[in-house]
This record gives sequence, C-alpha cells and structure tokens, in this order.
Amino acid sequence: MSDPRRDLTSDTAPVDWDSDAFRARVRTVLDDFLDEQSVRLDALGGDAARLVAEARTCVGGGKRFRAAFCYWGYRAIQPEVADEAALVRACAALELLHASALVHDDLMDSSDTRRGRPATHRAFEGEHRGAGWTGDPKQYGAAAAILLGDLLLGWAGDMLRHCGLPRAQVDAGLSVFELCRTEVIAGQFLDVSVQARAHADLDTAMTVLRYKSAKYSIERPLEIGAALAGATREQSSQLSSFGLPLGEAFQLRDDLLGVFGDPAVTGKPAGDDLVEGKRTVLVALALAAAAPAEATRLDSSLGSPLEDVAVVDLRRIIRESGADAQVEQLIGSLADTALAVLARADIDEHARGVLAQLASAATQRVV
Repeated sequence: MSDPRRDLTSDTAPVDWDSDAFRARVRTVLDDFLDEQSVRLDALGGDAARLVAEARTCVGGGKRFRAAFCYWGYRAIQPEVADEAALVRACAALELLHASALVHDDLMDSSDTRRGRPATHRAFEGEHRGAGWTGDPKQYGAAAAILLGDLLLGWAGDMLRHCGLPRAQVDAGLSVFELCRTEVIAGQFLDVSVQARAHADLDTAMTVLRYKSAKYSIERPLEIGAALAGATREQSSQLSSFGLPLGEAFQLRDDLLGVFGDPAVTGKPAGDDLVEGKRTVLVALALAAAAPAEATRLDSSLGSPLEDVAVVDLRRIIRESGADAQVEQLIGSLADTALAVLARADIDEHARGVLAQLASAATQRVV
C-alpha cells in the first residue's frame, strides 16, 4: 500500500493553476454578494447588519476546496470558460452551503471556537451577555445561529440560481445541488443520532462520514461543476467515482486532525472531537482494537469535559491501538483509488493535473 503522505501529483505534468488567486476571487465574489444582501436588509436596521457581519466572518476563511472542485469539475468537461465571473459565482455558492453547515454543526456540538474565533452561537451569546439583555444568553445565541445557518443555506441556492450562467446549465447544476443539500442535512442528523446512542461500529461511522462530509465536500461539487458544463452521464459518473473516495480520505484526515491536530494551526481546542463525543472511524477502530479496560476508558470519556492530561491519555490509547496508523493507511488507499479513476477519466488533461493537485492538498493538509 502506498504512503498516504506522498506527493499525489508526482506522476502528473506541472500545472499553472494559482490556488491563492482563486481563493481571493472567491472571497471577492462572496463579499460582493454579502454587500448586496446588506443593502437588501438595510431597512431592518442594526440587528440585520449584525447578522450580515457574522455571515461575512463565517465565509471569511478556509481552503475553498468545495468551490475549487466545482470549478475544476466544470473545466474538466469544458476547458474554455465563456463567462468566468458567472462560473466563479456558481462555485462560490458552495462556500455558503459549507458555512451554513459549520454554523449549525458548531451549535449541535456545543463547540466554543471555529478557526480560532468564537463559534457563531458563542459570538451572539457573548453579545447578549455583554449588552445585559433580558432572557437566556445561550438561548439567544442558539436562535441566532439557527437563523444565520438557515439564511446562509438559502443564500447558497440563490447565488447558484442567479450566478449568470445560461438557464439550462444552471438548472442542471441545481438538480445536483438540491441532492447535495438534502444529503448533508440528513448526514448531520445521522451524526447527532450516533452521538446520542453513544455507539457506532465501523460501517456506521463510515456512513456518517460519507453523507455528512465526503459527498458535499468533493463528490457533489465536482458533479455540480460538471453538470454546469454539460457533462455526459458517463463523465459525471467518472468524476463521482473519483470524488467519493477522495472525499472520504479528506474527512478521515479531518478526523485525525480533530484528535491529534495542533490547536494553534486548526483553531480548535486540543482533542476537540473527543470532547464532543464524535463517533468517528478513528474512534471505532480504536475501540475495536484497544485492550478492554482502555477501550472502556476511551468509550466512557467521549463527550465529556476533558482536562489536557485526559486528552493526552486518550490520544495514547488511540495510538497504541494502532487506529491512527490504520486511518493513515485507509487515506492512502482511498487516495490511490481516486487517482486511478482520475487517470482514466474522459476529461481535459490540464484539469486532470489540477484535480490531482487538489487531491494532494485535500488529503495532506494540517488544518
């Protein structure tokens, strides 16, 4: 089995895609869109302005993987772009979908931070408490986060629908977007239900991973871009077969970072997934392989407030079980599967090289 940390682009020709420039373009498009929403909501006064300001913060960071995979899903089918601005707007819509999922996810997980700043519900809770308003600050923060997440989700559909591409192309993309939206919401419910039951075997953990993250992170963005470009059913199927295992590898990397990541880099507390009680593939493998007493300690500690020393001990249990090494191997295997599909897909050669670069970035990241 290959090393998952190897350079996934080593067998491809160099490409001239500037990822930093693309992220800057996406940020500009999102800022412009939120400027438009601010004007539309101006009559509602300062409270609406606070909502838009928090939305701007929510979409202000990240790697823009979803937008990038959408963009290169389009270019894989149609190398020449007639309306670059319209295409970037369409791709940026997926970042609004992502921001919506993160706002709701942080609330459901009672997360305190996101990318080194207060999570949305905590930010609004803090405003309530600081202003000395009546009622429960936590309830206010939760209500604000639900509403902002809903607003971001609605805006995602609006942005794609009115991106400026021809109507027939947009309709094709929207049909995949609607499926993606349904899957990610249902996947979130699977996640909270698994946490509530405090049990998940490997198959269940993989199902949650697939529907909560893998599909909407890579597979569906690729398909949306391809649909916007007029892909054939076969081309769409090939990109899906590339995107799903890659999306699973992407989320498995996220699971490792959720336990072993550096808080200074990830912007989340140490061992955050352990504190939140995430029943991930990593945890399922550790519970199956650890000595009975240690598996019991890990299982009973999930979802509890943990001191740093307890996080260190649970990390030790996971490492000694070999679960982290198994996940690394699985990331490598899934990445290889994805790249094998990519190599034979009926797509543009330049796009193939960029997609290989994106695969490397998605699976080797440290944040």
